Amino acid sequence: MTTSGFALFDTALGVCGLAWSAAGLTGVFLPEASPAATRARIRRRHPDLAETPPPPPIRAAIEAIVALLDGEPRDLSEVAVDFSGVPDFEAKVHRAIRAIPPGALVTYGELARRIGAPQMARAVGVALGRNPVPIVVPCHRVVGAGGKLVGFSAPGGVATKRRLLEIEGARLDDGPDLFDRL
Repeated sequence: MTTSGFALFDTALGVCGLAWSAAGLTGVFLPEASPAATRARIRRRHPDLAETPPPPPIRAAIEAIVALLDGEPRDLSEVAVDFSGVPDFEAKVHRAIRAIPPGALVTYGELARRIGAPQMARAVGVALGRNPVPIVVPCHRVVGAGGKLVGFSAPGGVATKRRLLEIEGARLDDGPDLFDRL
């Protein structure tokens, strides 16, 4: 990719958006109340980007996201992400999340252990809340202790998180034995 920009696209959930740089995605925007609201949110976060037709790698990412949100399991781990504007600790968390396969779940505490910071489960949660590329950096695969579905800052909140996990084939209930059944 040699250019940057953003684009809106239709999905089963509504109009989403992607922002990108020459290095990869810099933003994934789940639907707001209207396409204009989604566009406005992109412009607030990326005021320097123009709305433009996406280059081939971004078009491929859009097609995969559309299929995923339409209920087709997809692994987005090959989509390039530009972490250059993300603080180091958050980028480390986001890279670790990308290693969690579709349908699998980890807790905030387990993710903190995986990155070598076992006492920083809350900081991991903060990093997830700041995830600029939800779905592609699959923060929806991180759950609370005991498997509780908590914390999804994208539009739709926990209901969207649950839907994404169901599409990926994760076995869910909000009970304490969730991990015993995975």
